[in-house]
Amino acid sequence: MSPRTLFRRLALIEAVTWTLLLIGMVLKYVTATTDLGVRIGGGLHGLAFLAYLAATVYVAIDGRWSAGRTAVGLASAVIPYATLPFEHSTERRGLLGDRWRLGPAAGETGAGGTAEVPRTALERLQAATLRRPVVTVVIGVVVVLAVFGALLVVGPPVPRS
Repeated sequence: MSPRTLFRRLALIEAVTWTLLLIGMVLKYVTATTDLGVRIGGGLHGLAFLAYLAATVYVAIDGRWSAGRTAVGLASAVIPYATLPFEHSTERRGLLGDRWRLGPAAGETGAGGTAEVPRTALERLQAATLRRPVVTVVIGVVVVLAVFGALLVVGPPVPRS
């Protein structure tokens, strides 16, 4: 999966789960019919939110985004639907590649040509993860689920009524 595809999909998923959460909030706070939508929509949105944040950092490292651009990308997940215009803006500026700059392995020839040699510690870590995508996905899912679980233990972001 290319950086473009990964980022585009997670931006869309994050926006769709915002919709689920907002519908759940209307059901809970406006119609006072059920809080099930908030529990389900909120949980799905929380997972999508964390996955989008991780993907933003991962794609930003590969694309050598500025710290400011990366911060705006991360902040876009907090505002409903802002991930979509951010993804569109990033695409228009040519910051989403069709292949990973640091993959398949540093300096080796792969499907997209020759990968660049990593220059920083973060780039070396990313190059290593790109050589083992299945392991990386498994570790990423475990980390996102662990953070999600920890946040569930801490409790909801608003006081319980």
